[in-house]
Amino acid sequence: MVKILIIDDDPDIRQQLKWGLSDEYSVVQAGTVQEGIVAFKKHHPTVVILDLGLPPYEHSSEEGFRGLAALLELNPHVKIIMLTGNSERENALKAMQLGAYDFYPKPPVLNELKVIIGRAVHVAGLEEQNRTLQRAVEMKSMDLGGMLGQCPEMQTIFATIKKVAPSDVSILITGENGTGKELVAQALHDASLRRKGPFIPINCGAIPENLLESELFGHERGAFTGAHTTVQGKLQYANKGTLFLDEIGELPVNLQVKLLRFLQEGVIQRVGGRVDIPVDTRTVCATNVNIAQAIKEGRFREDLYYRISVISIHLPPLRERGEDILLLANYFLRMYSDEHKKKVRRFSAAAVHFLKSYEWPGNVRELRNRVQRAIIMSDASVVEPDDLGCEMELPEFDEEIRPIVTLREARDKVERELLVQAMDRQNGNIAKAAEELGVSRPTFYDMIKKHGLMPLHGGEKGADS
Repeated sequence: MVKILIIDDDPDIRQQLKWGLSDEYSVVQAGTVQEGIVAFKKHHPTVVILDLGLPPYEHSSEEGFRGLAALLELNPHVKIIMLTGNSERENALKAMQLGAYDFYPKPPVLNELKVIIGRAVHVAGLEEQNRTLQRAVEMKSMDLGGMLGQCPEMQTIFATIKKVAPSDVSILITGENGTGKELVAQALHDASLRRKGPFIPINCGAIPENLLESELFGHERGAFTGAHTTVQGKLQYANKGTLFLDEIGELPVNLQVKLLRFLQEGVIQRVGGRVDIPVDTRTVCATNVNIAQAIKEGRFREDLYYRISVISIHLPPLRERGEDILLLANYFLRMYSDEHKKKVRRFSAAAVHFLKSYEWPGNVRELRNRVQRAIIMSDASVVEPDDLGCEMELPEFDEEIRPIVTLREARDKVERELLVQAMDRQNGNIAKAAEELGVSRPTFYDMIKKHGLMPLHGGEKGADS
């Protein structure tokens, strides 16, 4: 039976709640924060009902906040429902920013509170399932260079990597910047028979053209001014391993000829040299340019293209990967929370909406950077859209939203639209709309009152039907 902990200094409220909840839950009681912490450690409840005003500071929220912080420190995933007086509503909202699940006014109405508790238990169960799935996916990803993905496109890519990695065929990886092309190359190396050899990456677009030939093939002493010693190139360093040529589409045509000879014959000549040097390496290339167009324009050799693309792997942009966005976002959230020793625990509903609706032109790299920024900059336990840099996208919105000039107005606009859409989808059913947005019914009522919205289909009674 699911356990619930009630922390309230009023014995009548505790007894009323225990009497009303005991038929569905195992109820534990405490009258102070300290008693509550002891009971929490002993019983590990799924839901806590916590009074905001507790002794020795019954007339302030100080002790309630202390209890909230202490319980979340013990278990960041526990669902804490704050009991508040009318004058404490502002503090209750602050408590939710600090990690509380919801708040409810005193004195509690048992039937309404049961709905909130039921929803909290349901959400806690879903979150635990998601964490279990996430851990399984992450464990599985350790065999694939740390890549995460559950969408069909990524599953196909993972299967392809496992099939082709043991062979020595040349592979071309295509996709937009930030989609993870180097991760795929690393995964191919790690799953290959060459995994004990070196993995040597080189970005063909990041090295000046006059230095690139020497960087790839090496040079002999005296080959050019400043060449005081003989230097091995990256191809030779990759002997018995894997050479990853990123941005191969940027390779100058004259070097494409020399690279093609190496791929065909397995030998190189250093700059200024005349001796053929055998090199045994597997070549993986990547590009974000349209190779077909480059061939048509004479910027890329067709024979080299066929040589490097025995197998082609195309990485989809993040915007086309569906639920992988949240999978990756939550992974980065946990990783950077641990790395920076922050207590950021989840994304708000508005942040999730932003994550799922944003186009992600920088793909996974951009998502990773935005989440890391949010963790570093946020002082709350919940990541909001502005923590993710949502305000940077406001100029992209339609004409109706462009006049917004403050972050608060932007938040209100998004919140209002989410409320309207939820009520519309649920045909005015307030309980279902609140459940869809992950808030309690009283909270939903407060929000629609704040924005001057009326429940559809005849007011409160019709909304609950």
